[in-house]
This record gives sequence, C-alpha cells and structure tokens, in this order.
Amino acid sequence: MIIINVTITITLTITIMNIITISDMMNINVLRLDHRSKRDARITTHVCLTARAFGASKIYLSGEEDEKLMKNLEDVVDRWGGSFEIQYKKSYMNLIEEWQNNGGEVIHLTMYGSQVQDVIGNIRDSSKDKLIVVGGSRVPTKVYKKSNWNVSITTQPHSEVSSLAIFQHMLMDGKELDLKFDDAVFEVIPTAEGKKVNIHDQ
Repeated sequence: MIIINVTITITLTITIMNIITISDMMNINVLRLDHRSKRDARITTHVCLTARAFGASKIYLSGEEDEKLMKNLEDVVDRWGGSFEIQYKKSYMNLIEEWQNNGGEVIHLTMYGSQVQDVIGNIRDSSKDKLIVVGGSRVPTKVYKKSNWNVSITTQPHSEVSSLAIFQHMLMDGKELDLKFDDAVFEVIPTAEGKKVNIHDQ
C-alpha cells in the first residue's frame, strides 16, 4: 500500500483599509490675505472649507477681523469633525516671518509664479511645515519677495479657491481624499445613488 501525504496550505489575505487622519499628514497651514467682512465673506468661507477638506490643520485670516465667519467655521468643525483651527492675525508679515524663523516654508499661490507641475515635487519632498498664502484684492510685493515659493496654478485668471484646492491636492498626492475627520456628528457615506448620512451621537 502506498501512502501519499498531501499538505495543503491556505493563505488568507486580509486587506485593511487605510484610514488617514490630519495627524498622519504633513503640517499644512493656510494664510488668507486681506479679508473684507462685507465683500469677501462667501469667498473666504470657501477658502476655509477648502483648506480643511484638503488636509490643512489651520487657517489664519488677515485683513478685517470677522468673528461671525470664524464662529460659522468652528460650527462646521463641530458638526463635521476634525481639529481644524481658525485664527485672526492682524499682521500677516509677522506671521510669515515667525513661520520661517521656526523652520517652515511659505508658498504663495499666484498667477505669476513658477508652474505648479514643475515645482510640486521639490515642495512635496521638503520636510518643512507649509504655510500656503492665498491673496485678496491685491498682494503686496513684499509677500512675493518673502515667500520661499511663488507658485502658479495655470497662468490664467481664476479664483483663490480653485488654486488652493488644486495645490493642496497635488501637494498631498491625492492622500487627502482618504482623510477621516474624527468625532464627526455627520458622516456622508459614499453611494452611487441617493444620499446616505450617518448621524452620530454628540
């Protein structure tokens, strides 16, 4: 009688979904120049929301102090999660100098800078904290001179919101699309049809 021993090896592959939080990413802050509370409330709000959604941990507002806008954004963070912060800075040049003195670098988004596709690799490879500057009605020359990078998102006129979104997306190489915002009350569940929102206890 011939006995044949057969060993069967079963390999189980378990795929664990990558969940990324802000703390896992590079430190990105945004500076919004020259906010005007009456004329710019809507566009500045969209700048703030974009900064948060695409991976920044904080935004600074300069220009006119706008407590209502800041409170509205804090309410968004309370409802939609994360630890995003907003702070008013009367002197944006002091902030820029302080940021650089602490070892960070300043990236000014402008139509007249180096094209983003040519420099984003070098900016991404740098381990320095990032302060992204988006302008208001008119950006002073001293901001151009003081910035480590002046970067253009195309050479055509469009909004600071689109510039910020595209730059942050390229800077994070798409990783911000997997961001998880902790302690959210509302959580949208992606679905091909309809709307699905989980509401968590506060």
